[in-house]
Amino acid sequence: MKEKKSLIVKICVSAILVALEIVLNRFCSINTTFLKVGFAFVPPAFAAIVFGPATGAAVYALADMLGALLFPMGPYHPGFTACAALMGAVYGFFLCKTPVNINRLGKNGSFTLSLRRNTVPIIPNVAVAVLINCIVFGLFINTAWISMLYDTKTYWGYFLSRIIEYAILIPVQIAIIPILLKISDPVRKITGAQPEGGEEKQ
Repeated sequence: MKEKKSLIVKICVSAILVALEIVLNRFCSINTTFLKVGFAFVPPAFAAIVFGPATGAAVYALADMLGALLFPMGPYHPGFTACAALMGAVYGFFLCKTPVNINRLGKNGSFTLSLRRNTVPIIPNVAVAVLINCIVFGLFINTAWISMLYDTKTYWGYFLSRIIEYAILIPVQIAIIPILLKISDPVRKITGAQPEGGEEKQ
C-alpha cells in the first residue's frame, strides 16, 4: 500500500513538473530561434533531485516533446528530446541522494549496489552536472541539431552565437540548484515520495 501511494505521488508530482517546465520554457524564457535563456531547467532538475535519474529523464523528455507539439517555435528534431532525457538523467545521477541503491536477496545470495550519499556538494556534484548538461548536451550536441534544421550558418557559426546563452545559464544553474537541493528533503517528507533507488528485496 505504501509503495502504491508513493508511486501515485511520484506520477502526480512529475506531471505538475512537466507542465511547469512547458510554461517556463515556452512562455517565461527569452526564446529566439538560436537563443534560449530562462528557468525551464528547474522542474526537471527538481524531479531528478527528489526521485532520481529515471524520473528526471522522463520529466525532461516528456516536457520537451509535449512543448514542441503543443507550442511549436520552429522545426522539431528528436535529438532535442534525447538530449533532454540525458540531461535529466545526469541531474539525477549527480544530485539525487540515492541515484542507485539496490539490495537484492535471492536464491543465489545477495547483491548490493549503492551510491547513497548524505549530502550533495556544490563542488564537484552540482558543478559537474551543470557543466556536462550545458556544455556537452546543450552547446555541442544541441547545436548540431540546430545546424541540421537551419542552413544559414555553419555548425561553428551557430556554436559561437550560442556561447553567450551558456555563459549566462551555467552560473544561473550553479546558483539555483543548491536551493533546490535544500528544499528537496522537506518536499520529500511532506509528500512521502521515495527516490527510485530504494531498497529492493527478492
